[in-house]
Amino acid sequence: MRRLGARTDLLTAIGRKLLHAAQTTGEMLALFVETVFFCKEAPRNLPAIFRQMSEIGIGTLPIAALMALFIGMVLALQTGAELALYGSQEAIGAIVGLSMVKELGPVMTSLLVAGRIGSSMAAEVGAMQVYEEIDALKTLEINPVRYLAMPRLLACLVAVPALAVFTIIIGILGGGLVSDVNPIINVPFVVYFDNLTQALHYQDIFKGLLKATVFGGIIAQVGCYVGFKTSGGARGIGRSTTRAVVLSFLLIFVANYFLTRLML
Repeated sequence: MRRLGARTDLLTAIGRKLLHAAQTTGEMLALFVETVFFCKEAPRNLPAIFRQMSEIGIGTLPIAALMALFIGMVLALQTGAELALYGSQEAIGAIVGLSMVKELGPVMTSLLVAGRIGSSMAAEVGAMQVYEEIDALKTLEINPVRYLAMPRLLACLVAVPALAVFTIIIGILGGGLVSDVNPIINVPFVVYFDNLTQALHYQDIFKGLLKATVFGGIIAQVGCYVGFKTSGGARGIGRSTTRAVVLSFLLIFVANYFLTRLML
């Protein structure tokens, strides 16, 4: 009887988790549809959109540049050392370039934005929810989705791909620097970039930017959704911030797999 009861409790807990996940998915999709509907109001909200773009893009540039530089350098260092064992180090340009454009650039940039901006969105919207500022907006007949979610979604859809382009360029330059100065690899800049341009095509760039755009939408939607669902005072705001980052990371990894599979 005890084993039967334990199994029943386990199945009940799993069922509750599945129902909660299904409910969360439905609510996020509903929020996304409503946010897209209010995108027609974007011309009237340009100051708010540009303010969010500035916070996402300009505010993240320094740490994104540092991250991309060392990612490109480490990628070139490790890959180039292995290729040198087989006398194929001239292919380092293609490997670093394609890795940065199709995978590392969009994913690492999105994770950085999710940690820095996604958490900020959840905290800001969550604080407004906890302190009843969103109820005040509704009293003034201002739709919270149009006022809060729509500008953040559009800003992320533009700023995250732009930031990804910047990190890709910095990462490629960092890889070229290591390839040129490292005596083990010893691939000059000219050879590095010549190999890169031969291997890189426009569709590769498109795929990378498409990933970054999708990830940007995920970050904005998760941050706003978690913020709207915040309750429980200051402690609830802290929990929402953590939840937004974790959920954004999880959805980015899942979306990255399916996008990569579709683009093969």
